[in-house]
Amino acid sequence: MNNNPNIKQCIALACHQLANSPSSQLDAEVILATVLKKGRSYLRTWPEKQLSTEELERFNALVQDRQNGKPIAYIIGEREFWSHTFRVSPDVLIPRPDTELLIETTLSLFPSQAAIQIADLGTGSGAIAISLGLEFPNAQITAVDNSASALLVAQENATRLQPHNVNFIKSDWLNAVNINNFDIIISNPPYIDSADNHLNEGDVKHEPKSALIAQKNGLQDIETIAIDAKKHLNKSGFLLLEHGFQQGNTVKNLLESSGYNHIQQLKDIQGHTRATLCQLN
Repeated sequence: MNNNPNIKQCIALACHQLANSPSSQLDAEVILATVLKKGRSYLRTWPEKQLSTEELERFNALVQDRQNGKPIAYIIGEREFWSHTFRVSPDVLIPRPDTELLIETTLSLFPSQAAIQIADLGTGSGAIAISLGLEFPNAQITAVDNSASALLVAQENATRLQPHNVNFIKSDWLNAVNINNFDIIISNPPYIDSADNHLNEGDVKHEPKSALIAQKNGLQDIETIAIDAKKHLNKSGFLLLEHGFQQGNTVKNLLESSGYNHIQQLKDIQGHTRATLCQLN
């Protein structure tokens, strides 16, 4: 006889275990829905359904992972970005809503049917490159990352979401890229200083440090990209960079000193300066 707890009881027990999380109910439901391979609405429709022993063991293990601080996105293996579901793993950053600003900005610069060349540097899960590939079907997207394991995740997402215009390259920024006529180069590079206390908080604590930390107070990679991008952009090409919300003025000055013009600073959904757009000429 199955004496295992039912769905309602499992959620209640998990909420108690995850009491320190501000989203304990949501976390419990998402984890259980993943274990059962059902939508969250199923949990409300069948609250008295008992879990099998295998389901219960997996659920308890994942709840323990969450209690230990592992991000929900890594526990369930996916995160939504730009209305698409992307597979994620600890090899890549978790896509965030703020980064959708880069997609919105690119859409404001070019018609959707434009046959443009786009580079996404530090592609990670491929969220930016693949989203742009789907939005710009006639564009050619070059997605770059120096991590082979990250590129495997990105390629898996491309296989699932089926953009037919994204090419993945393993490269340290633009070093192995031989295209010199990009209409726009986009990047969400590492921009956190190694001494920043935020590295020990929340989801960031579990994300790959190589995708987060940059030398020179978080500016080393932004500076490298700004210098190298000039050799790979069209004469009127754009450079679009995400950065920390306190780095806006510093990034603006860096881009000015690197010879870029028409510098615009862009705000995220919280009203913070989160990205900077500039043009070569």
